[in-house]
Formats: sequence, structure tokens, C-alpha cells
Amino acid sequence: MPSILSVKNVSKTYASGFSALQSIDLEIRKGEILALLGPNGAGKTTLISIVCGIVTASSGSVTVDGHDIVKDYRVSRSLIGLVPQELTTDAFETVWDTVSFSRGLFGRAPDPSHIERTLKALSLWDKKDSRIRTLSGGMKRRVMIAKALSHEPQILFLDEPTAGVDVELRRDMWQLVRELRATGVTIILTTHYIEEAEEMADRIGVITKGRLLLVEDKTELMHKLGKKQVTLLLQDRIADMPAALHDYDLTLSTDGTELTYTYDTRNESRGIVDFMKHVNDAGIQFKDLRTKQSSLEDIFVSLVEGGRQ
Repeated sequence: MPSILSVKNVSKTYASGFSALQSIDLEIRKGEILALLGPNGAGKTTLISIVCGIVTASSGSVTVDGHDIVKDYRVSRSLIGLVPQELTTDAFETVWDTVSFSRGLFGRAPDPSHIERTLKALSLWDKKDSRIRTLSGGMKRRVMIAKALSHEPQILFLDEPTAGVDVELRRDMWQLVRELRATGVTIILTTHYIEEAEEMADRIGVITKGRLLLVEDKTELMHKLGKKQVTLLLQDRIADMPAALHDYDLTLSTDGTELTYTYDTRNESRGIVDFMKHVNDAGIQFKDLRTKQSSLEDIFVSLVEGGRQ
């Protein structure tokens, strides 16, 4: 799949000496959903701001569909829609006027039918004549998305798109993002909600302290870095770990009735088969077992903690 956005060796150091980004390389494929995860201050918003022309990189280059964001600013910027974290709209404008005005800012000819389709898709049609200041926080967030889509961009940046909205509205936005992707729009979102990335993204990027730790296919990432646990509910209580099982990463419950084995999914078939054989050889009988697999949150926490070292 071809790249629509290419970030090469991008760094950002402010006059204070603070290094916000360090040698970021990132290729984003046309039509994918990429989730960028990272703690506060990791550099997510700085990276987005550089791509959108709001912040100037200290070094490196960015191209959008082959257009350099510095040399071909107008063309490259017209291909991008941005939904920032902050709800920055004119409180006294109507929904229709503010979305239509945003389209005009990019030199696009008026197209009432497109504005209508966008507002209906975002469940804003019945609010088209309402002033922004009268809307709820969730509705204002939808207006920000409508503004970003007004000029029909090929790439949409969503910077913490569901921050401060309720669960129902969050689910609605997830559905909207999927529908946008189905039309060919490439979507890059930053989020603090792990389940949001797990629910929607094709690939996951993890950034911390200005460094991009990895970018992986979501399924592949969970396969490579995820761990599984098997907990055996023992038939009889044991006081100590059998010597035959000392080579395994095992935890014995305080009451001696549960034995938990944690193993890497990369060695799943061999690891669990060998383990169960040694359990049998040790004469341990169990009446039931439970399994658990690492969530994306577990993986994210382990990666960020590793990146801090």
C-alpha cells in the first residue's frame, strides 16, 4: 500500500533547549487508521503540528502525497484536515456558517450539498442554525470534525478526538471514523484511551520523550509483545514449587491452590506444551484452568516504561 504521508528524520528543539522530537521517521499508508499512543508531553501534538504547518521542524522533511509541506505549503495543507484538542470555534457563529467558512479558507468553491452531507453524517443537521455557544461539549467536538472535513481532505488528524465526551458519543465517533476510512480518508489519531486504539486502528505507534519507539500492525504487535497466563486450579494444595518447574516463570498463590504460568506468545505452542508435560511429570493434578492474554494497555505500559529507562 503506497504512503500518503512521509516523515523523515524530523526533530524539534525549542529555543529553551527542550527537545520535543528526536529523529522521527514515519510512513503512513493511504487509507489506514494509525493510532499514536503516548503519555502527556510525549511529542504527539508537536508531531501533528509540524505536519499541519503550525510548528516548524528544526530538521527533517515531511511530504504529503508527494508535496513538501514547506515548498508546497498550500497544496499540502489543503490535503489535511485537523481536529485539535482545544474546542476553538466562534461561539456566536451558527454551525452552518462556521463549517462553510472553513471550506472557503482552503479556497474551495461553495458546496452546500457537501456541507449538508457532512452535518448529517455527524448528527448535526438539526443543529445547523444553532449558535456554537448553545451546544454541548460533545456537539462542539462534532462541529470541529465537520470543520476539518469541510474542504474534503485526504488525511484527517484527530488529536484526542473523544476527550471529555461520554461513552455513547465516543462509540458514535468510532463508527464515523470507520465510515470515513471506507471512503478512502487516511486517519491519524492520538488518544489516551487504549480501547480506542484497540477498537479502531490498523497500526499502532508508541511515542515517548520525543522518540518513536515503534510502529506496528496492531495484530502483529499484540502477537509479538503480548503475553499469556495460564492459571491451574490445583486439586490439592502444595507448599512449595516443585523442582521440575523451577525453569518456568511461575507464581504460586499464598494458599498454595493456584499455580500461574506467564509465557511469551512468540513461543506459545512449545511453551505451553512443555509446561503441561512438566506439570504432569511433577505429579501435580489440577481440576480447572484459566487463561488470560495481555491487553494493548499492558503492552503500551511495558513499552513506555522501557522507553523511560
